[in-house]
Amino acid sequence: MIAPKKVLLLAPHTDDAELGCGGTMARLLEEGVELYVAAFSTARASLPKGSDPDLLRNEFTAAMDFLEIPRERLFIYDYEVRKLSYNRQEVLEELVRLRSQIAPDMVLVPSGSDLHQDHQVVYNEGLRAFKEITVWGYELPWNHITFSAQAFVTLEKRHLDKKWQALTHYKSQFVKRRGYFEEDFIYGLAKVRGTQVRAAYAEAFEVIRTKW
Repeated sequence: MIAPKKVLLLAPHTDDAELGCGGTMARLLEEGVELYVAAFSTARASLPKGSDPDLLRNEFTAAMDFLEIPRERLFIYDYEVRKLSYNRQEVLEELVRLRSQIAPDMVLVPSGSDLHQDHQVVYNEGLRAFKEITVWGYELPWNHITFSAQAFVTLEKRHLDKKWQALTHYKSQFVKRRGYFEEDFIYGLAKVRGTQVRAAYAEAFEVIRTKW
């Protein structure tokens, strides 16, 4: 496969991109790929009462700033969390606009086996908008019963360090003490995926469409 020049990463919520493929993001940026990230919900309804409604938006932009993704390559929407299905057509129309504006060579979406309702919407509408180009699905194991790992992006420790450091900007998520938001989990999963392809670390993807 020819290395892409422009990659668009679709994240249902503000931390999904880094959790699913933050190491890949770091490698793409290191290799000079134009990386664009679209986050469809800032999950305001999930915040504790009295929180700044822009908390997750601000944490997302801080993480993207750390990764050195220019602000003009970020697209942040405020669809209500867990209710993207109510706005499928609007989501599709936004994706079509992004397709026209960016003309990406490759799109990364949540895996088709991801059970979260918002992730399913982004997956399905992403395929509708970008069915003519390369599309891979990223892994979020806590949302899967099964996951078909068909492509692997090999990583060095510095890429995983970047991923973890980007995630540390989500202070609001550490309060919830979720197992997948822990350093050991991030490095451990990457080590497992790397072992499968004789690399130090890797992130795994579902191959949905490849255009060469």
